[in-house]
Amino acid sequence: MATGSKADTPDALIAAIHEPRRSEVRELDELITSTAPDLERYVISGMLGYGRYHYRGASGREGDWCRIGLANNKATISLHVLAADESGYLAEAYADRLPKADIGKSCIRFKRLEDVDLEILQHLIRKAAAGPAPGEIEG
Repeated sequence: MATGSKADTPDALIAAIHEPRRSEVRELDELITSTAPDLERYVISGMLGYGRYHYRGASGREGDWCRIGLANNKATISLHVLAADESGYLAEAYADRLPKADIGKSCIRFKRLEDVDLEILQHLIRKAAAGPAPGEIEG
């Protein structure tokens, strides 16, 4: 998260964010943890991570990453949703239901929490927590 914090716990990371963004990130954190309680909550690369998965790219590169990530950036909040189904990345599939957000393959960016429908995010989080991560789908 672009807080400049070296926090190593989720609560410390959230506490380091200035208001009013802190309240919005805290609300999203609570939404994620209540919707997907089985996903481990931790700090990864300066953002909040939920759940873990191991990936192997086409190049053979391997690593571990979070299934869902929440980042406080300078101008936006980013919700990273590392999940896919047979038709592709889930975040892209929700683009039409989140018209005020900027959607990438696996990233949903928005300026304020009021710019997104929390029920839609909850549905996406639930589906992401239950489904495979990119690269885990058998083609």
